Amino acid sequence: MSISAPSWATAGGGGGTSTITAETTTGWHELKLESYTRTKGGVGKGINSATFTVGGHRWYIRYYPDGNCDKSANWISVYLYLTDPIPVAAAGDGGGDVKAKYKFSLIDDAGDEPVASCTKTSKFAYWTPGKPRGYHQFIKGTDLLESLKGDGFRIRCEVTVMREICEEAAAAAAAEPLAVPPPELHRHLSALLDGGVGGDVTFHVGLEQFTAHRCVLAARSPVLMAELFGPMKENAAMASVRVDDMEPRVFGALLRFVYSDSLPEVDEDDDVVGMAQHLLVAADRYSFQRMKVMCEAMLLKHMDASVLATTLTLAEQHGCEGLKEGCFRFLRCPGNTKAVVESDGFQHLRSSCPSLIEEMLVKVAP
Repeated sequence: MSISAPSWATAGGGGGTSTITAETTTGWHELKLESYTRTKGGVGKGINSATFTVGGHRWYIRYYPDGNCDKSANWISVYLYLTDPIPVAAAGDGGGDVKAKYKFSLIDDAGDEPVASCTKTSKFAYWTPGKPRGYHQFIKGTDLLESLKGDGFRIRCEVTVMREICEEAAAAAAAEPLAVPPPELHRHLSALLDGGVGGDVTFHVGLEQFTAHRCVLAARSPVLMAELFGPMKENAAMASVRVDDMEPRVFGALLRFVYSDSLPEVDEDDDVVGMAQHLLVAADRYSFQRMKVMCEAMLLKHMDASVLATTLTLAEQHGCEGLKEGCFRFLRCPGNTKAVVESDGFQHLRSSCPSLIEEMLVKVAP
């Protein structure tokens, strides 16, 4: 008697595995409320945040200061909306709805710590556009006012998007690339600047001196290239340079950018806006285009009515079109134009850049 092997065993059988992995992307957005009491407008009256992107999908926060329905009257309601995910063909995620979770927190404007008992986190779930998730009774309005030091606060929403990937075979894991250490050239150059080894040019700024390396400076700035290696013979032998019209701390920050390609951190007690304005002028003077844009972004981040006029003047004088447009967008918000016109810097704007007044009227008028 003979026994035949099953057909699957004689047809070149074998085995294999596939693996599903999950990658997550996390981002956050804050909706700032300068005054809680002034946003109150009745039950069902909601306010939307700006749209933000996390995990390749666009989201926004909806805030109800008096609750979204009668059951949540006198409560604060907060919801998260998925507005329009990237098409499947573009996202390349194999189809299906967006899988995400979120965390809402209320943060007192007087500090950076969440208000007590005002942090709630959801579980991962599948989302479809237009179907919100959130809390209709997030915190009572009276409890919020008792927790705040002032009247303003921020609603912070942290979103984590999960993308599930099925690997073709487990053996492919062996071919994963090794983790390459992050770039460290900037760290080595910064150490060179701090140690002063090989320094061959000294800058005199006010009462302070800064030693640097001519080749590094020339490689980073066409202005310094011409100044240190220009056609005149004395340039090639230049060992000392006087820098006028610049504060030592600003030049030190500029020099740090040359070697590290990043701006130094500014202490909370320092004048962030003033430092950014001085650095923008310095960046334009030495043609550091990336630094110039970084300063523009910093100024837009800290924009308010008290500094807009001086910032707009700088934008006009130094050819910062992106910064100008950001200032005009700020002015279009209700009440901002009046506050700017009443600020101390507006008279300087009128006298130094009168053409901007006409442009401002055209850009800001409805």
